[in-house]
Parts: sequence; structure tokens; C-alpha cells
Amino acid sequence: MLAVDVRELTKTYVVPEREAGLAAAARSLFARRTRSVAAVTEVSFGLEPGEFVGFVGPNGAGKTTTLKMLSGLLFPSSGHATVLGHVPSKRERAFLSRITLVMGQRNQMIWDIPVIDSLERNRVVYRVPSADYRRTLDELTELLELGELLERPARNLSLGERMKCEIAVSLIHRPRVLFLDEPTIGLDVTMQRRIRTFLADHNRLHNTTVLLTSHYMADVEALCKRIIVIDHGRILFDGALTDLVARFSPLKTVVVEVQQEGADLSRYGQVVTSEGLRHTLRVPKADTPQVTGRLLADLPVIDLTVEDPPIEDVIAQVFAGALDRSGHPAEA
Repeated sequence: MLAVDVRELTKTYVVPEREAGLAAAARSLFARRTRSVAAVTEVSFGLEPGEFVGFVGPNGAGKTTTLKMLSGLLFPSSGHATVLGHVPSKRERAFLSRITLVMGQRNQMIWDIPVIDSLERNRVVYRVPSADYRRTLDELTELLELGELLERPARNLSLGERMKCEIAVSLIHRPRVLFLDEPTIGLDVTMQRRIRTFLADHNRLHNTTVLLTSHYMADVEALCKRIIVIDHGRILFDGALTDLVARFSPLKTVVVEVQQEGADLSRYGQVVTSEGLRHTLRVPKADTPQVTGRLLADLPVIDLTVEDPPIEDVIAQVFAGALDRSGHPAEA
């Protein structure tokens, strides 16, 4: 059975609209005009138990709305979804005790009390047995390096420290499904790396199903083998991250270091950067073997690497119209 099963899920908001000015405000008291705004439109996907899936898209694409529907915070306008066999909008205790939603810009700890008291509060709310609570707390403390943070009030923590504690509070009841909405937003590179390492370890140790939204593609690349791309409330791509790059990026990046300064490499491909002896080229994927052979034969090469383009560039092409609404390359 799928851990998360989403079928044609749709969320539409009805919002008021009126012109500016006092007269328009007075008219709206008697004849209010509204319009429908589709936040999510017929979204369908499934997550197997233990999958770690990236859910990416620009601001306003429908990511957070989808996560809120899957966690039971929003009622869908139409369609159907189940999480661990439960309908999220019913908000049954058996459902709520097995999922968690972590939002990087939201604080669930009590601001003025020590973190350990917030953890204890969640232990009581989720009715976690004391022995299980102690075992989970010890594991989270070690993996997240909480240590002395547990005795400090949330208001005295840095952003990175607070995020680690927020994750611990969210996981104290050992949920089977994690919905993560920008869990590393605003963190420095070192803290992002620590959070990613913890999430990967937790997924591996407990076979937890994870749906991750993030604007940091390093998070997605490090943690997710599968990616779902959403834009304007519709899914544009659902598949392996490697397939996204292979199908929708026609170029390879060739980085070559040569012995002579000022070498002109424009005849080999599009020169992106030239810094001293090091040059970066963009080359059509089909021409890469021929181009690298010519570089090695024609120039005194010190080093040469061939890479896929950054995942940010590939996804930017998707958002710019590289895919049509059915998930295939758009017509030229």
C-alpha cells in the first residue's frame, strides 16, 4: 500500500475583489464581487513507504498548499488523498500521531520555556510512553547534537539551533510520514549540511516516508532520488532526478584546464567562463565525446571534467516553458 496516495487533488480559493476608493468600498457592501483562484489543480502522485521525494516549484506553485492538505490543515475542494490509509481532512488521532509537518518559517516550541519542556509537552500530547520517549530523545540528541540546547529557552537559540530543536520536537512521537516545508531556509551552509545529514540518517534508520519542499537545490540533490516539479498548481514532471537532467538538458558542462594562458576555446563550444588556465564550456550532449577528444588531441590539457548542468538550471528551463502541461517537452 502507498504511504501517500494523491488523486486529482484540487484546492480553489474564492477571494473578494474590488476597485480602490471609498465608493467602491461602499458598493462592495451590497454587491461583493469574487473570483476563484486555483492554488492546486488535479495533482496526482503516490509515495512508497520509505521514499524521500523532492517537491519543488517557484513561490506560489502550490507546494505548501498541497502539504497542508496532506497534513489535514486544509480541506481539498475536490479530489482524494490518503496518508497511511487515512483521509487527512478527518484529522483522526491515529492519523495525526503518525505524521508531522515541519515548516521552516513556523515556530511550534513555546518561546519562553526550555526546549526540553516543549519536548515533554509533545510527549504528553502524543501519549508517548516514557521509555520510548527517553530512547527517542537520546537518539535525537546525539544525531542533532542538541546537548546543552535542551536547557535553553527557544528565544535564546540561534536560527540554526532553533531549527534543529524544531525538528526534534516534530519527531519525538516517531512519525511514519514527514512533510518538510523549507526545513533549511535561512540557515548557513554548515547547518544546512548537518540538517541534511540528519534527515538522510533518519530516513535510512526508520524507513520514514518524506516529502520535501526546498528552494535549495543542494537539499534536493543530496536527499532525493525522485523529484516532483509543480508550477501554477499543476505537476509538470514526476520521476527520477537523473531522468529530469537527461531528458530536459541538451547540454553538458566541460571544465578544462590547459597549460597555456589566453587559449581561445570558442571553436570547441560555448565558453561560459575563462579564468587563467581554467575554462568552462557548454557543449551539446551528443557532441561531448567528440569535443573532449579534440580538446585532448589539440591542447596541452592538465585536467578535464564533464558534468551535468546544475539542477537549478534544468529546473529553470522547466519553469520557463521547457515542458508542456502533460510533462513532455513543449513545442518549439
